[in-house]
Amino acid sequence: MPAGDGGPPPQALVNARVVVDDRIVEPGHVVVAAGRILSAGAGEPPGAGAERVDLARAWLLPGFVDPHVHGGGGGDFTRADPASHAQAAAFHARHGTTSLVASTVSAVPDRLEATVAALAAGEDRPAHGARVLGIHLEGPFLSSARRGAQDPAALRHPDVAELERLATVSGGAVRIVTLAPELPGATALIRRARQLGIIAAAGHTDATYAQMLAARDAGVRVVTHTYNGMRGLHHREPGTVGAALDLDELDCEVIPDLVHAHPAAIRLLVRAKGPERVVLVTDAISAAGLPDGTHSLGGADVRVVDGQARLPGTGTIAGSTATMAAAVRNAVAHLPVDLPQASRMASGNAARLLGLDAELGRVAPGLRADLVLLDDALEVTATMVGGRWVHGPAGRRHGGG
Repeated sequence: MPAGDGGPPPQALVNARVVVDDRIVEPGHVVVAAGRILSAGAGEPPGAGAERVDLARAWLLPGFVDPHVHGGGGGDFTRADPASHAQAAAFHARHGTTSLVASTVSAVPDRLEATVAALAAGEDRPAHGARVLGIHLEGPFLSSARRGAQDPAALRHPDVAELERLATVSGGAVRIVTLAPELPGATALIRRARQLGIIAAAGHTDATYAQMLAARDAGVRVVTHTYNGMRGLHHREPGTVGAALDLDELDCEVIPDLVHAHPAAIRLLVRAKGPERVVLVTDAISAAGLPDGTHSLGGADVRVVDGQARLPGTGTIAGSTATMAAAVRNAVAHLPVDLPQASRMASGNAARLLGLDAELGRVAPGLRADLVLLDDALEVTATMVGGRWVHGPAGRRHGGG
């Protein structure tokens, strides 16, 4: 069993509670070689020769996949600074995220292009942190009425030429664009995004239910941070939220930090969509993991008090200080889901949305060895990205036999 392309030697992770799809295998094993999962199942692993790592009945889950994150640990994806991007990726790896889509905010064209180019340079290089899968453009094609913490001076109508330019600057790394589908030019941009292989998301939008129907038909596939930055539910005008709950084709992001949405609202979302259509995200900013105080998002000051990030003076929520590990803990504690379902919402659903479910998001032979180890309190104790432990010692080690 060779180590492969200069990577770590094969490892047999044994004596774990392994979440495999929608079930718990206990005691279970996962064998990792050449950055991939070689086998996973009950009991002892087949064959010999791998280094054995006894996980002492810890939880072993697929690494978390966060498609909406602006930064963390002082690192900021909204700046054109690769060192800052690596800092954010390392922070989130310590909290179980193995893959993420780096999210920007609305900015003037030159600044946004510079940020996108810098992010693209670090795509898919998880030396010490989470793998950057690509870029999520959260803006600038957003509704001023539902802009949230986005800079109103940087908002503009959807522009196909600008999207094409950003796609080119990124070398094809743009994976998601959030836009308000009711704006002039939105339908053309949604259709062009689909041609470019970019996922169109509805967010920061004042769209009516009818406008959301048209957006779905044009190619919108996901709703950005459901409930936040959008027209709410009314029984005579279901609005954006009503469309999110009602339309089976739409995946729904949600930020389960218990600040952005009440637990009852998130439970309603899960019951309406099913765990297979809800995608847990952090929407984390650079302040995640740092003490309360004044921090930054897209160059704007953000005040964090008791872990809640808001714009000074207005009280508008400005991203979160959440981690994916906290999202999973909150899901298990407050939603009608068990740990395997929470795991799917934190890993497999985003992988499917991104078209990467044959590569990551599950514990299965052939997939990337992206794994997270949790203790009984569902706190992260170790994280593996592509077969390498990027955080934490993992278990008791013994030579292969």
